[in-house]
Amino acid sequence: MLSLDFLDDVRRMNKRQVLNFGMIVSSALMIWKGLMVVTGSESPIVVVLSGSMEPAFHRGDLLFLTNRIEDPIRVGEIVVFRIEGREIPIVHRVLKIHEKQSGDIKFLTKGDNNAVDDRGLYKQGQHWLEKKDVVGRARGFVPYIGIVTILMNDYPKFKYAVLFLLGLFVLVHRE
Repeated sequence: MLSLDFLDDVRRMNKRQVLNFGMIVSSALMIWKGLMVVTGSESPIVVVLSGSMEPAFHRGDLLFLTNRIEDPIRVGEIVVFRIEGREIPIVHRVLKIHEKQSGDIKFLTKGDNNAVDDRGLYKQGQHWLEKKDVVGRARGFVPYIGIVTILMNDYPKFKYAVLFLLGLFVLVHRE
């Protein structure tokens, strides 16, 4: 009888833990969607993945972004943009702005630590970025917090170890 009671306790505990885990995941998603609405950015938080923006930002820095349509893009501002055909957004500084008579604004970017502008990174035939390419503009950062993300991408075994430990914690942890 004692072993059957223990198994019932484990079953009840696992259901409770699965429910708690589901609540944590759904809460995180709601917070992320809320940040998207408040900031106007499809990705309100990004990690700097390269050293191209040193000394302003280092690899692993966590950036907080906004992307309000009414705010004009200015020279010197740090923007995060996507290039068609590339999955990973790029964090670079606005170098030049080209405003057409129609009011359309195009701009050129460059990494602070790069020798040349980003025209070589843009898709073939593209010489300027447009506002539609911008994911967000850097408004703040936390140094090196995003290094865990980089470690998980660079070292898949580390990622699996972290996921295993988190899963183990969820299964073993009792309230």
